[in-house]
Formats: sequence, C-alpha cells, structure tokens
Amino acid sequence: MLVRLRKDISEVEAEKVLAAIKRMGVGVEISRTRGSSAMIINENGNRLDKMIIKNIPAVEAVSESDNPYFLVSREFKKENSVVTVGDVIFGTGKPVIIAGPCAVENESQILETARLVHARGIRLMRGGAFKPRTSPYSFEGLGEEGLKLLAKAREETGVRIVTEVLDAIDVDLVAEYADMFQIGSRNMQNYKLLKAVGKHKKPVLLKRGMSANLNEFLMSAEHIMTEGNDRIVLCERGIRTFVEYSRNTLDLNVVPAVKQVSHLPIIVDPSHGTGRRDLIEPMSLAALAAGADGLIIEVHPHPDKSWSDPEQALSPEMFTRLMRKINHFMEWQQQYANEIPAR
Repeated sequence: MLVRLRKDISEVEAEKVLAAIKRMGVGVEISRTRGSSAMIINENGNRLDKMIIKNIPAVEAVSESDNPYFLVSREFKKENSVVTVGDVIFGTGKPVIIAGPCAVENESQILETARLVHARGIRLMRGGAFKPRTSPYSFEGLGEEGLKLLAKAREETGVRIVTEVLDAIDVDLVAEYADMFQIGSRNMQNYKLLKAVGKHKKPVLLKRGMSANLNEFLMSAEHIMTEGNDRIVLCERGIRTFVEYSRNTLDLNVVPAVKQVSHLPIIVDPSHGTGRRDLIEPMSLAALAAGADGLIIEVHPHPDKSWSDPEQALSPEMFTRLMRKINHFMEWQQQYANEIPAR
C-alpha cells in the first residue's frame, strides 16, 4: 500500500502519521522527496482498512496497487518530473546532450575535449575517472586525479561534469567534483551504491543493466528514490542479445514504455548501445524521434588514440555533423508541434 502525504506536511506531523500506522502492526518506510512525502506500507499479512488510513488528517491519497515501483510510477506522480543539473534541465521536451570521452586520460585530452564540446553548445560533459572494465588488464581510470582534471575542465569552460561512481565508499569523494553521479550498467543492481547516492541528493544518471528488463530497471530507480532522492535520469544503453554485428542491441522500445509507466526522464546512449561510431548518428536521431529526453555520446579529440573503447568514440568532425543534424531535428520537432494540434 502507498500512502501519499500532504505536500506541506512538517517532519513532526509525518512522524506522528508514521507512528500511528506502525501501531496497526505493519511495517512502514517513509520517503521524502522534493515537494512530496510518501509512506510504503508492508501489511505483513494484515489487511488494513484503506479508509482508516485515508481519514488520517495529513494523508492526501492511498493506493492499494501491486505496483512494485510506487515512487517512480505515474500512479504516484502523473506529471513529468524535471531534473536540473546546474542550468541544464532534463524533462522539458528539449533534448539534453551529454558528450565527452569514455575516460579521463590526461590533462591535455580532457581540456581539449571540454573546449570541443563547449564550443558546440554542450553544457554537460561525461568522462570516467573510475572505469569498470571486463579485463583486469585494461585501463581502469585515474581515480581522484581524473576527478581533479574534470573539475579543472569545468573551471575553464563552464561545462558541468557527469562521472561514474563505482562503490558506495567513493560517493562522498566523487560528489566533491561531480555535478551528476553516473551509475553504470554493471552497477544497476548494486543496492548499497543506489542507496548511497539516494541519500546524497545529487542528481543521478542511472543506466540500464545489459540484461535488465523494464521492471528491474525501474526498481533500481525506486531504491534511489526511497532514500529521498528523486533527481533521477534513466538511461537506455543497449541490452545483450544474440546480435553480433553491434556491441549491444539498442532497445528504443523502452523509451516510450518508460514514459507510459514512469514520470522520470529517460535519455539514450547510442555509443554503448551500438559500439560502432558509424551507427551513432542514425541511432541518436532515432532515439530522439522515439521521445528520448536526451543523449549521452562519446567524443574524443583523437578517437583512434583513445585509451578506452576507441571504436565507439566520435571524432570532432563527426560530432559537429551530428550536432548539426540534432539541431535540425529539434527545429523540425518544434515546427511540427506548433502545426499539429494536440488531441
């Protein structure tokens, strides 16, 4: 059972409601996010009278839905959520582009990339200081030194930083430098990490696991949100299938599916989703046509010299062409929206 409390409820009032429901012999968890509070009741075999709960003065609504992801669902919040990262806003209908290298390699590389993406209108740059790699012999990132270089790139160009955190013990460290946490595919079900970023309240980019279904994906977001952090942007990054032509199969079906059942914004990663730079442009445009709230794209000043995943990094020329096409698409989309009346 999900209990939604009044938006103006105080901490003291919320605790009184919590105590009253606990006296009914059930387990209760409370989640406080921006502008809303909710209680998730585990009835433990007891059948509570919905009307008794609903008549508590501070309660706004009660739902008996079996939906396993209450807080991220449309049932909990009908309107689309917006997530701000500095002056960048996800979920307004205008796609947000995140761009940058797979990994921070050295100062000259990251500063050159920051200047490159900033010159093309990008205000959020990706870059990994900690890299989870399949092979233990692959480059695993510069660690805190990489974070310091990202901060230097932000100081010089003004781009905000999106970077991956791999472990709950690193959350505070990464938070010192990053504007947005990234939870990678391999950590989508690292629940200690999800709870740690949930408690921190900094915006989170949550990538779908490579074998995760939609329910599992949204349940991971629920773990973050139950800790009080609703500043979550979902990211489709491809799933593992029998296809061998590309690195993964980019599941664009999930974009409209998420929008039907969840209020959270969702972006798409065509770089990991395809693993091939020649497929990034068409799949980027396809993702936007499917309704994605943005893209995250790998860009490197010298792709063939990249220390990590060189085959999926765009060159400056390819990225410039892609941004030109994205801008044309957005102009067309706006014109289309103005010409076709809403039903």
